[in-house]
Amino acid sequence: MPESRDQLPYFDHILDLIPREPDSDIITAFGTRHVHWGYFADPGSADGSVAGFAAAAEALTRRLCDAVPVKDGQAVLDAGCGFGGTVASLNERFSGMALTGLNIDGRQIRRARELVPGRDGNRIGFVTADATTLPFADSSLDVVLAVECIFHFPSRRRFFREARRVLKPGGRLGLSDFVPIAVALPAFLAGLPVLGFSEGARFFGSHNRLTCTLAGYRRLARTVGMRLVHDEDITANTLPTYPVVARLMRQQSQHGAARVVSLMGLVCQTRLLRYRILAFESVAS
Repeated sequence: MPESRDQLPYFDHILDLIPREPDSDIITAFGTRHVHWGYFADPGSADGSVAGFAAAAEALTRRLCDAVPVKDGQAVLDAGCGFGGTVASLNERFSGMALTGLNIDGRQIRRARELVPGRDGNRIGFVTADATTLPFADSSLDVVLAVECIFHFPSRRRFFREARRVLKPGGRLGLSDFVPIAVALPAFLAGLPVLGFSEGARFFGSHNRLTCTLAGYRRLARTVGMRLVHDEDITANTLPTYPVVARLMRQQSQHGAARVVSLMGLVCQTRLLRYRILAFESVAS
């Protein structure tokens, strides 16, 4: 299929830097494994280092996979897999797995193939495809994951329908997302252009839709034949992420993006925007 960048300038920036500055802080943070926020078990002890953030990003992946939960011997799809960090983590922790990473950007898939070695007992593959049109047979997967990427997809509803289709009865969809509280959603959306959020947010992609509330996720699951079985608010555990990422953005002269990250951190501190780990189960027809 044709290669698509899907208007994600931050990935363009990372991929351009890799051959020129492979040891830079931003590549250490985002270019070698995970491209998402971190989970800090003790936020008060976070030291603000890039190494600490990278470890926290791995911890977030593990927290999500354990919430599903992922188990030995399963067929798992990581949709929006980036550079394959979640597949790498699962490959290291579990056995007898069929692990597939999927991304619409072929450049990310090529880097994932370079970074994630195979391991005896696990089958690993990477596919260039659209997460809202999954190239998998009905009822063929045990788990579908979407680690902090669903807001990039053109439609949450289409992704949920596809996840439900490819999951076996009783299979699980696990995701992490920025979830606004319902009472604050109108004000949150109205305030974004005023605060300059929209302009700076373009660096993070054209499909940034931080608009699905927890109630919205429950409704969405019901409409496709799934049910919410795990809800964990880890907002407080992600807060040390914001100053680290804002600093990295400023180092790259992405000052608008740095302002967006700082603003999101402030909104999360007020609890109007929350970071949640959610798991849904496919209900037998």
